[in-house]
Amino acid sequence: MYAVIETGGKQYRVAQGDKLSVEKIEAAEGAEISLDKVLMIGGDGKVVLGKPFLAGAKVGAKIVEQGRDRKVTTIKFRRRKHHMKKIGHRQHYTTIEITSIVGA
Repeated sequence: MYAVIETGGKQYRVAQGDKLSVEKIEAAEGAEISLDKVLMIGGDGKVVLGKPFLAGAKVGAKIVEQGRDRKVTTIKFRRRKHHMKKIGHRQHYTTIEITSIVGA
């Protein structure tokens, strides 16, 4: 059984036992969370679609880790103008493990 969920403005296809890194979720490590934005549930040759979300469907997950990704550097440069600006950014992320998928 698998589900398509939305979190952090992105969509992910998940199954029970999967680990994935998503945009930061405000919760402590080890906490159980419930993801309500389920777009689709499939498995056993049957697919259920939501319009846009499935009412009553939930995906249970456990927070494994809170962290920051590697640094991404960007350079703004204007030729012949003696102008260069270097910018760095580290994105926060949350690693979750899918524990259950409950259909509608």
